[in-house]
Amino acid sequence: MINFSELLWKSGQRNDPGRRVSSVAEPEESRVVPALEHAPVARAQFDEGGRIAQLTDSRSSGADRFRFLRMRLRELRELAKLQSLVITSPMPEDGKSTIALSLATALAEGGKHPTLLIDADLHRSSIATNLALPPRPGLAECLEDGSNPMSHIVSVEPLGWYLLEAGEARRNPTELLQSAALPAVMQGIAPYFEWILIDSPPVLPLTDALSISRQVDATLLVARAGRTPREAIEESIKLIGQKHVLGIVLNGAGAEGLSRLYPQYYGRYEKK
Repeated sequence: MINFSELLWKSGQRNDPGRRVSSVAEPEESRVVPALEHAPVARAQFDEGGRIAQLTDSRSSGADRFRFLRMRLRELRELAKLQSLVITSPMPEDGKSTIALSLATALAEGGKHPTLLIDADLHRSSIATNLALPPRPGLAECLEDGSNPMSHIVSVEPLGWYLLEAGEARRNPTELLQSAALPAVMQGIAPYFEWILIDSPPVLPLTDALSISRQVDATLLVARAGRTPREAIEESIKLIGQKHVLGIVLNGAGAEGLSRLYPQYYGRYEKK
């Protein structure tokens, strides 16, 4: 079961005029997007262990923390027109894809709010595998061939959100993500979704997350308690840019251990 401590919010975080923000306003009620009505349905399957807190136990502390995270993100959406987030981590195995799955489920609220999860880890994609979905053309094909991303998006049930799989890259994935095709993809899908989450490769082994972060509104950095070195977190924030890091999700730790494990971040990133 997913268990993470809490989102560490930057004190005084406000909209930075130099940061790209979306122009989509928060709707007053759930909206139905005609372009999504005919998206193919992909039915996810889950093992008993599960990777999505809300399905494992909707009353668990893990599920509750994703609801809290959803609440804070909605507050920032109203403040800064927040729409798109890249979810990454300093190192492999920090749990970023698990966080992305549960966060997409929380934001979508059973399909009430159109939410898209993009698997942009073209080196080691895992989202479809975690959901026991067959591989499909996806982001790689959009970047290589210029195909319409809307034609590759599927509706994931029973989770209530949409998925653009990684696909299969024929060219170097890093070069693909650095090309002008990525901003074109993001601009093409933005009008159809309230939330766009991107699961990217980790920051330190590859530059992919840095390329993606320049095309979205903000970055969520996932660190694993007791495993991710403080130096790796600091270096990742430096590379991404502190103003672009919306917060840190500490994966695999209780809230009581937060200040003990990462005291300097508890001082810099406080809940309001």
